[in-house]
Amino acid sequence: MMTADVTKTGSRLRPGLRLLLRVTGSGLLIATAAIHLDLYATGYRTIPTIGWLFLLQIIAGFALGGLVLVTGSRLVAAAGALFALSTLGGYLLSVQFGLFAFREVRTTAGIVAAIIEVLAFAALAVLAALPSPRARIPRGTPDWLRTRASVGASGVQAGVAVAAISVVALGLTAGALAGAGGSAPATPSATASGAVLKTTTIGGTRVLTNAAGKTLYWFAPDTSTRSACYGSCAAYWPPVSGPLTAGPGVTGKLGTITRTGGGLQETYNGHPL
Repeated sequence: MMTADVTKTGSRLRPGLRLLLRVTGSGLLIATAAIHLDLYATGYRTIPTIGWLFLLQIIAGFALGGLVLVTGSRLVAAAGALFALSTLGGYLLSVQFGLFAFREVRTTAGIVAAIIEVLAFAALAVLAALPSPRARIPRGTPDWLRTRASVGASGVQAGVAVAAISVVALGLTAGALAGAGGSAPATPSATASGAVLKTTTIGGTRVLTNAAGKTLYWFAPDTSTRSACYGSCAAYWPPVSGPLTAGPGVTGKLGTITRTGGGLQETYNGHPL
């Protein structure tokens, strides 16, 4: 009776485990794609080469996540695991050495995405390693072998391999991030206090500059009440903190908004600089 109960428990384990891994892996792939979508919308789309790679990652992440959830295919799960690992690899290369003339800085979004990618790899790799639900156990197989076969004859080895790769990936991530530069302060100053704004013409368009002639930019996703430029964006495009004075030819209205963290950011005609 006890042996029969163990056999029944083993026979029920594989479908339940597959479903858990299927839902978890799909959700993690979609989560990392959502993080990349947010980063893409808030500035990464403007970075040469990196922008369209982010777009490709977003499309592939959502597509693979949906396919894993709908089909539960081992082949799709394997593709999703490799995709998660390659996405992490690209991030680590960008942080450690730079990629396509762009070097990533350490940000909360990047750290969270990296951890999610490791977890996605682990869940999907195990799912891909599980035997097909159609696999039959030969009649006459001893009960202890039936229980083992119900979770896959090589399940333990596959689990150990996936765990080892995941630990190595987390170690490489920690090492790369430890040596990476952090994101810029919440309110870095692109111009000295009391700087005078001027205008100049570039390609027929009048733009704002500081006293040194450096062009001042505004970030399209910003609004008159909220800046979206933080983390990597602020590291490469530090927001202007004032006070600023309008020089000759500058007819727009200067103002300020409060950034996350309480600092002030200058605005021109209602748009953060």
